[in-house]
Amino acid sequence: MQRGTTRVLSLLAVLALAVAACGTSATPSPAAPSGGAPATTTAATPAPSAAASPTGLPATDTTVYPRAQTLYTSGKQWGAPSTWNPFDGNSAMGVVGLQYETLFLYDPLKDVYTPWLATNDANAGWDSTKTTYTISVRQGVTWSDGTPFTAADVAFSINIYKNPTLGSDLFNFVKTVTVAANGTDVVVTFNGTPAYQEFMQALYNMPMVPAAIWTQYNNSNIFTFLNQNGVGTGPYLYKTAAQDRMVWVKNSAWWATSALGLSVQPTYIVDIVNSSNNAALSELLSGGLDLDNNYLPGIAQIVNGGYNVTTFYANPPYMLSGNTAWLIPNTTKKPLNDPLFRRALAEAINPQNVVVKDYGNIVAASDPTGLLPEWTKYVDQAQVKAIGATYNVAKAKADLAAAGYRTVNGFVVNKDGTPITLNLEVPDGWSDWMEAENLIAADAKAAGININPTHPADATVVNDEKGTSTAAPTFDLVINNDVQIGSTPWVYYDYIFRQPEIAAGPARNRNYEQYDNAAAWKLVQQLDQTPTSDLVDMQKICSQLQNIQLTNEPVIPLWYNGEWSQVNNSVWTDWPSSTSTQDAQPATWNGYWQMGAIYMLTDIKAVTPAS
Repeated sequence: MQRGTTRVLSLLAVLALAVAACGTSATPSPAAPSGGAPATTTAATPAPSAAASPTGLPATDTTVYPRAQTLYTSGKQWGAPSTWNPFDGNSAMGVVGLQYETLFLYDPLKDVYTPWLATNDANAGWDSTKTTYTISVRQGVTWSDGTPFTAADVAFSINIYKNPTLGSDLFNFVKTVTVAANGTDVVVTFNGTPAYQEFMQALYNMPMVPAAIWTQYNNSNIFTFLNQNGVGTGPYLYKTAAQDRMVWVKNSAWWATSALGLSVQPTYIVDIVNSSNNAALSELLSGGLDLDNNYLPGIAQIVNGGYNVTTFYANPPYMLSGNTAWLIPNTTKKPLNDPLFRRALAEAINPQNVVVKDYGNIVAASDPTGLLPEWTKYVDQAQVKAIGATYNVAKAKADLAAAGYRTVNGFVVNKDGTPITLNLEVPDGWSDWMEAENLIAADAKAAGININPTHPADATVVNDEKGTSTAAPTFDLVINNDVQIGSTPWVYYDYIFRQPEIAAGPARNRNYEQYDNAAAWKLVQQLDQTPTSDLVDMQKICSQLQNIQLTNEPVIPLWYNGEWSQVNNSVWTDWPSSTSTQDAQPATWNGYWQMGAIYMLTDIKAVTPAS
């Protein structure tokens, strides 16, 4: 889903997601969407785990698990499990969600928070002045080693984000986190006006860990603690890991069974490391995989081909939307520094070509704002209709001419007469994006814009996009889809408009286009400081941001990348779907468990119940 091998955003960045790279597609799995603090998300940490990996993992686990009790998944891991540290965005599938849990769940389909390790209504935690937040800690929960889960653990788990190694901005606006006098609540106080949007994101992304264990690791070396057999509160326990898989076993003492009447159905979850899309497809069709979260070309034909394979929607677009794919221009280079040129470029591209010719209708074209369907209520539809860029080759040509771009030998040239050739980069091997760049280039050519599709190695694309410690970003155009689904459009606009621009190099994680607009950034900050319960003010601010975006096109939204999810119903059935009574997130990616995917495990049923 999100692009990049182990690209991790900063904690304030968008969704939260550290990512595993995709071999033959541009859509690997993301970690979690996050806001101000979550560590398991791309909003967390500076890609730490590469330096540390466990030794002695066998090539594979040869244990034969009872098939009717075992769920086989794939799609998150593009390499052997290497860390089980919940503060590492590269942690193994399920570390946060199956093993470590968060204070709340958030359902992006319903825009609803559910109390989890906290019991208070998420929006009711604020005092009357909305400057203090009280967390009511769930009582009767135990860690998997049998010790009680306490308010002290919650306070510790939030305070751990003071550790600068985590790269979190949480304590830029949080002042103190303390256990209340009653011993069961945790009180969060803020410096001045709270960053409400970020804090509400953090509430469903911060993993709760036992202070008794983690205190000794809360230092500059926190990421060297691999935590291979950790102690959590979740429904699963670490069983084993191998180079090709991660295996979880059901925690029979999970608190939610007695407290909420929930019980996860699979006794074992075996998550298989991705090898290739072809191998994944073969395993899915044969029933060797129950749930596959890879991008699988041609899945529409398979769903309609009688293979007992289904997707969230029975018809196009088949998948939920997980993020927005943009064309990102380097606004420091001419003519991409000209908003009139960018506007014409947006008008020259037909996203529906990508939807149909590249993806076979398993994705949907983006609206001009790029806001995901879950954020539709924040879209100023009248404004979009009035000024949103839509595909219109004749208008693109006319706008280029009106802006002073002459056509020479079929292509427009710069205003000084120099030729324009824009290199569009996507990583080599990402087949869907490689096809997309060809379609984009063909569309642009029809309007007289010369785009050269290129596909260097992923590391090269990342370096060109981020720049290095000694050189600014060198790209002309890239495709990017870093912003994942989440609880607030603040993450989207923070990603686009963040100021000041982060210095070139590995730390750069937003505003890749290097767009400088102080008014937009002020609005983003204003949005962050608007309570999430204040829908009217959020809509007003979003409308103003959309006006800036639609007028200046700092990024060009193209399509909604799918939340890839294909299931085989031979062993397990009653999967999340648009027609089922439960519409949980059908993904194993980091961050999705706490967005409701955990309910997928409580609702599926074995076709042949274990005897």
